[in-house]
Formats: sequence, structure tokens, C-alpha cells
Amino acid sequence: MAKSNLHRLSDAGVSVWIDYLSRDLIQSGELERMMRDDTVVGVTSNPTIFQKAISSGEAYDEQLKKVLEETDEPKEIFIALASKDVSDACDLLRPVWDEGGGRDGYVSIEVDPTLAYDTEATVDQATRFHEQIGRPNLFVKIPATKPGLPAIEDMIARGRSINVTLIFSLKRYVEVAEAYIRGLERLVASGGDPTPVSSVASFFVSRVDTEADKRLDAIGGHDDLKGRLAVANAKLAYAEYKRLFSGERWEFLAGKGASPQRCLWASTSTKNPDYRDVLYVEELVGENTVNTMPQETIEAFQDHGEVRPQSVEEGLDKARDLIGRLAKAGVDYDDVVRVLEREGVEKFSDSFDELLEGIRASSRELVAA
Repeated sequence: MAKSNLHRLSDAGVSVWIDYLSRDLIQSGELERMMRDDTVVGVTSNPTIFQKAISSGEAYDEQLKKVLEETDEPKEIFIALASKDVSDACDLLRPVWDEGGGRDGYVSIEVDPTLAYDTEATVDQATRFHEQIGRPNLFVKIPATKPGLPAIEDMIARGRSINVTLIFSLKRYVEVAEAYIRGLERLVASGGDPTPVSSVASFFVSRVDTEADKRLDAIGGHDDLKGRLAVANAKLAYAEYKRLFSGERWEFLAGKGASPQRCLWASTSTKNPDYRDVLYVEELVGENTVNTMPQETIEAFQDHGEVRPQSVEEGLDKARDLIGRLAKAGVDYDDVVRVLEREGVEKFSDSFDELLEGIRASSRELVAA
């Protein structure tokens, strides 16, 4: 029997994860089917995804009634509901984690996005999630803001696995990788075992093209530069990954059992209908990477995706030149990624506020009933 496109993608070294989680996805058996048929070996989520899941249907009502007997604080209610979904998904994916020696099988839950600029509060909540959910295949997501960097390092130094999210710039990616390596060095220096510690660096893709293209449209006359920055940015990040996780410093940690922090390509649905709908999968095939996709991208790749092994390493010189060409056209790369980070935190915070308001509304309805 011929292998599916996603099976061939997995054979090329790409771990296929899905970028949403809901109770229905777990209870309907759909997640289990995707693990079997679509090679899905991980799940990510964020406040926007949970907001959509919890506000749809009645899947959470039964647990919500029980939780309301103990607390009416919306954030605590959210943590209880989300922790149940994440715990169940972790249990479903645990065989993947066991069989692969901890390479895949992870499920992510994100810290409160309103804490993105508070290092200490981020560490406290990340620690709470790890202790409360208590699964070895749990990732806690911490945003790659400046205050997030020391939180990431501290959690790794404590032996906790972390998914670093909202990375847009090459400079910030290097800082994230350095924070991970420093955390491992502290863990080893304190006598800890780095073997069970894992991390991914979630580099956002499609949003980069959306922002750069908007600026090019405003300038006019540079259509040849549109739809190119996101892939170039990610390819340059992968080149940095290969540089950072090699050499004497890294080999020492690897000798102690440490694993490199893999690049995870996030936001990989194509926002512009003029672009190929699997663009951000086909162009970023690389060994030891993760691509977390929405369901429509998974279905599209199964239907017509093409696998070019190590396509992520193609055209690096052109990728480097592109940033200079964009600057000459009037698009400032540093400003693009700075705006995207700020807006990324704001969007997740807004979704979290909507989620809490939805929980308040559902709670009032259940109490009234």
C-alpha cells in the first residue's frame, strides 16, 4: 500500500502536530483517527483555540457545573476545564511519547497571556501547570517576550519541558535557544538529568507574510517580493538551529543526555488565497522539525502536498538577500517582527478575555437553570 503524503513527510523528519484541541476532538475519536491516518504525534493549543472550543456546544457543561460548586472565579474555572482536556490528550498520546523516547507525543497548554511581560508570575503558573497536570508529555507554552526568556531558562533549569511560543524574529529565536541551553547547563551543574527535558521553539510563519505583504501593498510596485519573507525567515532560523546545536558547548550537554530544542513551524495555514495552500509545509521540510497544522492544512497536504526532503535548506543565500531587498523597498524587517510580537500577545490576551467572559456567561446560565 502506498504511503500517504503525511507519512512521507514524517519519513523526511517532520513531526506532524495539530494546532487545536477540544473535548469533542478527544471524545469523538477524531484525534485518535488522525494519529493513525495522518501521522499526528502532538497537539498544541492557545487561548484563541480554547475560547472557540469552550464557547461551542455543551461539551463542557457537565464539568462546569461541578467546578462551580467549588469556585466561581473564571480563571480557575478555565484552568480546570483546560487541564482536563490536556490531561486526556496527554494520556491518549502517551504511547507515542513512550515508544519514541520522549521525542513526540506532547500536548501543550499556554500560560495566561496577560502574564507575558511578568517573569515571576509566568514561572509560577508554568510550575503549577506541570504539577497539576502531572504528565511527562506535557509542554507548557511560554511567550518569547523579553521577560519570557528568563522564565524559559528557569523552567528548563528545573527540569520542566517548555514550548516557547510567539517567535517571529531571528534575533529572538537565537535568544530563545540560548535560554534553553543555559537552562540545561544550570540543570546539569546542579546534578540534574537533562534526558527527560524537551523543548520546541515555535516560530510563527504565515503572519510574517501577512504583515510584510500589507506593507508592500501600501508602497506599491514590489509584487515580486510578496509572499516570500515568511519562508525565508523560517529557513534562516533553521540554519541558526543547526549552528547553535552543534560544537563543543552543545556536545557536552548532548553527552549528558540533552536533546536539541527543535524548530516548530506554527501558523502554517496560508492566509492569502493566491498562495499555495500547503506553502508553509512544503517549503519547510527539515530533519528534526515539527509542523503544527490546522485540520484544513492537514487535509490539503494529504490530498496534494509534495515532499522535498530538506527543502528548508534550499535557497539560503536568496533568503538572506531578501531582507535587504525588502529594506530597499521600504519594509523594515525589525519593525515587522516587533509589531507581530506585540500584536501576537495582544491577540492571545484578547481571546483570553473573551474566553473568561464566555465562562462567566455560561456559569450564569447554569446557575440560573
